[in-house]
Amino acid sequence: MKKARMIVDKELKVAEIDKRMYGSFVEHLGRAVYDGLYQPGHPLSDEDGFRKDVIELVKELDVPIIRYPGGNFVSNFFWEDSVGPLEDRAKRLDLAWRTLETNEVGVNEFAKWIDKVDSELMMAVNLGTRGIADALNLLEYCNHPGGSKYSDLRIKHGVKDPHNIKVWCLGNEMDGPWQLGHKTMHEYGRLAEETAKAMKLIDPSIELVACGSSNREMPTFPEWEAVTLDYTYDYVDYISLHQYYGNEANDTADFLAKSDDMDDFIRTVISTCDYIKAKKRSKKKIHLSFDEWNVWFHSKAEEYDIMQNKPWMVAPPLLEDIYTFEDALLVGLMLITFMKHADRVKIACMAQLINVIAPIMTDRNGGDAWKQTIFYPFMHASKYGRGTVLYPIVNTPVHDTSNHENVTDIESVSVYNEEKDEVTIFAVNRNIEEDIELTVDVRGLENYRLLEHIVLEHDDFKVRNGAGHERVSPKKSDKSKLDDGTLTSILNKASWNVIRLGK
Repeated sequence: MKKARMIVDKELKVAEIDKRMYGSFVEHLGRAVYDGLYQPGHPLSDEDGFRKDVIELVKELDVPIIRYPGGNFVSNFFWEDSVGPLEDRAKRLDLAWRTLETNEVGVNEFAKWIDKVDSELMMAVNLGTRGIADALNLLEYCNHPGGSKYSDLRIKHGVKDPHNIKVWCLGNEMDGPWQLGHKTMHEYGRLAEETAKAMKLIDPSIELVACGSSNREMPTFPEWEAVTLDYTYDYVDYISLHQYYGNEANDTADFLAKSDDMDDFIRTVISTCDYIKAKKRSKKKIHLSFDEWNVWFHSKAEEYDIMQNKPWMVAPPLLEDIYTFEDALLVGLMLITFMKHADRVKIACMAQLINVIAPIMTDRNGGDAWKQTIFYPFMHASKYGRGTVLYPIVNTPVHDTSNHENVTDIESVSVYNEEKDEVTIFAVNRNIEEDIELTVDVRGLENYRLLEHIVLEHDDFKVRNGAGHERVSPKKSDKSKLDDGTLTSILNKASWNVIRLGK
């Protein structure tokens, strides 16, 4: 059996994890809102029309922040249509996804739902078809206590207390030619700079996210980051990253190596941020908001057919990827990558949360809610990945794939929760053919014992969950033992592992 070694020591600290690393995203897209979180008349819906079963699943994931309302949708979002009496709200053509937006759920309704799931709202403003004035009006509506035009309008709409939204995105994917109101880097940089300056005059306590590149493969990456930060550096707090992966080539080994590409993406953005910091002689550090990430490729043919041939429906089934076991492994690898960069990645949003490339699904026509395969690594990371990341010293065998060299068999990171006096080791064996024995030196963890070893594994990489049949779910493993400062674990081939140690 191949062997790997690791050292875990509480003195080797990377950074405290910002809980917002385990955020998510709800866009007015497909069945995410309507027929997802909101379904009046459903037997499990509450007095506000929100599905209680969905609320409980979101709370199980313990999502600290949720980005809203887009996404591509936000670049033609008229927020005024989403507030006030329901009978007065206009129906609008959503040009991003070619659907009909009824505006039954708007800013105030979503803020109420956010409270029900114990989360925080992360709002995006429309810098595509609109601009500075509209962003300011929305901020005043949401955050100003009262005594002004838009804060008094909120109060008139029955919401006395301000929403106090702290994190705001300055547009969405403005580098993308597909984006309504697409800008050049200089156009966006100037607009974002002036919007940021003005928004912080209304509420200096807010944090702002500038649009970074839509993905690592964009032809303007990383020049986009350098140019736009040159304009906005003094006024924003984060720059965004977006990335989705797929396995169109049906090459599992190479698919699981794509988290290495994410690591390179993050490192390049950090380097670019720090270049602008040096150029400006600044003491300020820009952090990263990886506010769209996931696996997305299964449903693209259906998505194209609906948008091209069946436009202007309300809540059509768009982007409804049904995830496989191998997708869950890559999601786990991406989460480990975020943890390793906890010093700079402070916000991350799995895109998305319900029905649309999501860990939570609801069956159509009022059916049950259920957990996708990717639900579990996200839940484990959110539940046990709170605390301080410990620097991962790992010696592991490597392998090559069709497009990647020196891919580590074992990807691992550990997190120390001082409050609970626990250490959790997250590990993926991405060798799809061989089990590996992992030996961990934990002599620095005196008087600790093995609490549990959780494993997510399956013999079929393509197996999926569905309503009423959960084929992929975590189980307890008996393949770890802790003896005299040495933890020995067998990590089965192609498996997600959570090994918990505590006093």
